[in-house]
Amino acid sequence: QVQLVESGGGLVQPGGSLRLSCVASGLTLGHYSIGWFRQAPGKEREAVSCISSGGYPTYTADSVKGRFTISRDYAKNTVYLQMDSLKPEDRAVYYCAADTRGYGSRYDQEYNYWGQGTQVTVSS
Repeated sequence: QVQLVESGGGLVQPGGSLRLSCVASGLTLGHYSIGWFRQAPGKEREAVSCISSGGYPTYTADSVKGRFTISRDYAKNTVYLQMDSLKPEDRAVYYCAADTRGYGSRYDQEYNYWGQGTQVTVSS
């Protein structure tokens, strides 16, 4: 059974940092591209950052450029999203997703597997 599990979310003050992790079971993440998406209350889900199966970042949303970094650890079967200089508008549920095609699409409909999400709240 394929499962993606996100962790690392929580409450942080503006300007703070969090590192989200996406751990997979039932599949080898190195064979998949991984996308981090988020959905804020009342808004559509949007792509935040994506990375190819080869480890190359393929997409970063303009709203997070220079603040968020995606990376992957093949040995740990884990993909990370380092989030720095967090802003209140970064508040959302963050999801990781896996795509068998491997090229790191920014389009959520192209992803095959999804995690359950982790809440990120940025507030003073």
